[in-house]
Amino acid sequence: MKILCVDDEPLALQMLELSIQKARPEAEVIGFEEPGDLIDEAKENGCDIAFLDIHMSEMDGVEAAKRLKQINPKMNIIFVTGFSEYTGDAMRLHASGYIMKPVNKDKVAAELDDLRFPIVPKSNALLKVQCFGNFDVFTPDGKPLHFERSKAKEVFAYLVHRHGSSCTKKEIAAALFEDMPYDNKQQIYLQKIVSAMVKGLKEVGAEKVINKTYNNMSVNVDLLDCDYYRFEELDAGAVNSYQNEYMSQYYWADFF
Repeated sequence: MKILCVDDEPLALQMLELSIQKARPEAEVIGFEEPGDLIDEAKENGCDIAFLDIHMSEMDGVEAAKRLKQINPKMNIIFVTGFSEYTGDAMRLHASGYIMKPVNKDKVAAELDDLRFPIVPKSNALLKVQCFGNFDVFTPDGKPLHFERSKAKEVFAYLVHRHGSSCTKKEIAAALFEDMPYDNKQQIYLQKIVSAMVKGLKEVGAEKVINKTYNNMSVNVDLLDCDYYRFEELDAGAVNSYQNEYMSQYYWADFF
């Protein structure tokens, strides 16, 4: 979880950062005295939650929130202020929460426990999947996943691309081999590729990411930490990491 916060008063910012760190020790917390710097960080590297002091000299928190919502409409915004008259502005921006100063751990924790857009942890993900740029697959600790056949990796890429929708082996063959006939020879070859894919997944304990029936397969999206899926959820970091390249090595991969 990444949390950004801003207050143009250094002591108030220090208290805000400390309260957030106490409330969520596992989170990455970055503080700023200038709202423009916070916005730049959100654009470049993403942000799950932003704590914004409303009453600032150069840009108030409401204006900062508007700009952050342009980056990611589902970003959680929590306003911090000593001026209750701003409550209406905060609610019109669909803010996640509102804290009256002085800030403390309990006030921060209460807002983090009741986010407008809850942060879904990916601690249960069995694999990290990179779709932007070249397609690659990694174990949770960052080690590349090895497939003994390049086509086995491509089959997995196609299943990821389908975003949980099931497909038949014939559909997979049509995507990977274009106009080649789906005859007995190709069916046998495809079965070898699928077996190699499953073998590669089993070697790292990730075979559960594939749902299989007699003639259908899909990925379990809940077990993948995937930049493409995060993009679909309007995660700011994923949106900004997309540089017009999606599964670049595969001709069939279209990104909309």
